[in-house]
Amino acid sequence: MTLQDAIDEFLIYLSSVRTLSDNTVTGYRNDFVHLTSYTGTERELETIKKEELLTSIGYMSQKKMAAASINRYIAAVRTLFAYCKKMSYIEKNPALDLKTVKLPKRIPKFLTEKEVDDLCIAPKETELLWENRDRAIFEMLYSSGCRVSELSNLKFSDFTDGFHAALIRGKGKKDRYVYFADDAQAALKNYLDDREKIFVNLKKEDDCEYVFVNQRGGHLSVRGISWILSRYSGPEGTNHQISPHALRHTFATAMLGNGADVRLVQELLGHSSVSTTQRYTHITTEKLIETYNKAHPHAGDKNEQK
Repeated sequence: MTLQDAIDEFLIYLSSVRTLSDNTVTGYRNDFVHLTSYTGTERELETIKKEELLTSIGYMSQKKMAAASINRYIAAVRTLFAYCKKMSYIEKNPALDLKTVKLPKRIPKFLTEKEVDDLCIAPKETELLWENRDRAIFEMLYSSGCRVSELSNLKFSDFTDGFHAALIRGKGKKDRYVYFADDAQAALKNYLDDREKIFVNLKKEDDCEYVFVNQRGGHLSVRGISWILSRYSGPEGTNHQISPHALRHTFATAMLGNGADVRLVQELLGHSSVSTTQRYTHITTEKLIETYNKAHPHAGDKNEQK
């Protein structure tokens, strides 16, 4: 069996048997493009050696690719060859001992309360696009901690208890409830009033069952939401460029900073592991220390400057 044949079969397995999302399968496919560009698509599986895989990883490092991207590639390659070994396509797994690279410690980017407020009023102050829709997007991302893909795919049928909560499908096709605070609900209702007036013939049960639509009445995509946020957080708006994921980080940081239990926040975010959620605890702790050092008259930073 050739490498390309194995990849094609494995991608079908991920999609049909493991029922991974389209985005996840696309991520695997992109990683395998790098693998085949280095080894060739017609190579027999049994001829691929560990040394070649290590060299392909080294090539990515030379290209100064992010450590997270390299680790994702390593994980994809290991999973592919583990599958091939399980299916008896190979006798020895060349990827078995591949080690991931060390990730630099990064604090997820998040916004202050004022920065969130500035962003949410930017649609009204700048009049760039669609004021009520765009404010509803920002309020709901911040209020719920949703991933941008989850908000993009939100349907009217997902809501429960009015607009207070929604049942969404997250990563790994796991369902969870997310909640929308009063400001988010008010912003959503204003947007839906707008939508009904603009698209008189666009019914919830017709062409677009999705909550958020573009200015033509079609489904607003992930890319569309990201572009909208880039406009309002760019020079025309707050001039504090952020991604939609920063609002998810901000939600988690605010919840933990205000005393929410880490297990509750884990459930609201849809994290598989509590350790992923706990990194936000470190953020709030570091922020507390930073604030203390700046504000207290006997703090270390002030004493060192004297």
